[in-house]
Order: sequence, then structure tokens, then C-alpha cells
Amino acid sequence: MEQLTYLLFLKRLDELHTRELNRAERTGEPMRRRMFPEGADPKGRSYEDLRWSNLRNKDPRDMYTVMAEHAFPFLQTLGGAQSGDESTYAAHMRDARFTIPTPALLSKVVALLDGIDMDNRDTKGDLYEYMLGKIASAGQNGQFRTPRHIIRLMVELTEPTRDDMICDPRPRCVHPITGRTGA
Repeated sequence: MEQLTYLLFLKRLDELHTRELNRAERTGEPMRRRMFPEGADPKGRSYEDLRWSNLRNKDPRDMYTVMAEHAFPFLQTLGGAQSGDESTYAAHMRDARFTIPTPALLSKVVALLDGIDMDNRDTKGDLYEYMLGKIASAGQNGQFRTPRHIIRLMVELTEPTRDDMICDPRPRCVHPITGRTGA
């Protein structure tokens, strides 16, 4: 599951980079935010090679090498991990490991993920729910997803205000704005 998340994140970074690149070309302005820097990584590989749109077309062995030795280390540096100003993402990635065991498996997973339209917000949740069910850990890890239409209905029914507290089944409540806890 974790490995799928890394691949989906890399795919999403490429989608955002492509949108920004297209915007820059349409307007004639420079890119405001590059997801993939210009130039090469510390091992000399072009950052362009790390983009999903380029990675997906590689030979399985080359794809595996790029992912294991370049793309995954690149993902680990995002979010301020190198600057000391560490984000939640950087803290999570600090101990992350690329563990897809073979080039053939990576190639197969990349091909399958490439065919999924990730623009629909529910698609990601549906994918995770499906995978959790397949690996028989749904419910055991407390990982359940609430579909968007149910979330909208719950919000409409409860009509939350800025002063409301959100309580979970555990004996604590958290104010959604201030983050203060209560009983």
C-alpha cells in the first residue's frame, strides 16, 4: 500500500508540473512552481527522467533503476528534509524505503496506475479501498474511507460552525480551528 502511495504521489507531481508548464507556455510567463527542478540530481540523472510521463515508458530494468536510485531519493528530499525545516511529509519520508522487489512488478504496477484517471477525487479513495480489501487489512488498521457524497451529506446535516468541536470515538475532542483538545 505504501509503495502505491509513493508511485501515485510521483504521478501527481508530474501532472502538476505538466499543468504549470502548459500555463507558462500559454501565457509566455516563466513557471511559478517547478515540481521537478531543472538540471540533474546529485547522481547526475536529469530530473526530467524522474517524471512519471518519462518513467512509464522506460524499459523495466531502467525504470527500476531510475525509481530506486533517483526518483525515490528525490521524493525523500521534498518538504524541507534537507533544509532542516521539516514538513509532515518530510518526517514521514525520512524512514521510507523503496521495496518493490523486481523490475517486472514495478513495470506492471506503473502500467496499471497509468491507466487510472486520477482527476476525480473519489478515484484515489476507491483505489485505496479496493487495495485495502485485497490485502485483507481493511478494518484491522483502522483505514476506512468515506466517499465524497457521504461527507457532503454529513456536513449539510450537521451544519458545523466555527465554534463546534469535532469528537472522535476516543475520549478526546479537537477544535477544528484552534486544534485545542477538550473532554
